[in-house]
Amino acid sequence: MPDLQSPGPHALDPTHESLWRPLRLLQDSMDADIARIYSEERIDGLKPSFVMELLRLHARGPMTITELADSVHRTHSALSQKVAAMRAAGWVRTVVGDDARSKKVMLTDQARRVVGRLAAEWRATEAALADLEAEIPYPLSRVVADIEQALERKTFHDRIAEKLAEDPAWS
Repeated sequence: MPDLQSPGPHALDPTHESLWRPLRLLQDSMDADIARIYSEERIDGLKPSFVMELLRLHARGPMTITELADSVHRTHSALSQKVAAMRAAGWVRTVVGDDARSKKVMLTDQARRVVGRLAAEWRATEAALADLEAEIPYPLSRVVADIEQALERKTFHDRIAEKLAEDPAWS
């Protein structure tokens, strides 16, 4: 007979429950499908997470890490790490910027050779997403907009802080 007084493994490890894990797993699966497209086309070493920055550099030309980060709404630190990974994979190179403290990021010849195909993939992916959204009763883009509106009313920080204030384990 089970001991009803002792907590189960889920009580000790709250990570077994996650409302957003399925969304992350779905996005990972979809990114893997995009990566498979690249692999099938022998575009080796390209991660789907690099494409926005590569397309942005193609459209706007060389930018500092700060400019590129601002243009894709990422932090300088996150973009600096991504640029390092893209540089290691051969997609971008960096040169000293206008002042010695900054670096300009630019596409390599390897990236320039495939950037048209990357733009085509971006358009195809957006069209496929539009098709998916047409098949479901409540499109994810609407969910995101609704969540953004709710967070304008009360920030996620404030919502978490309120829940923590109710939890004796936090005090």
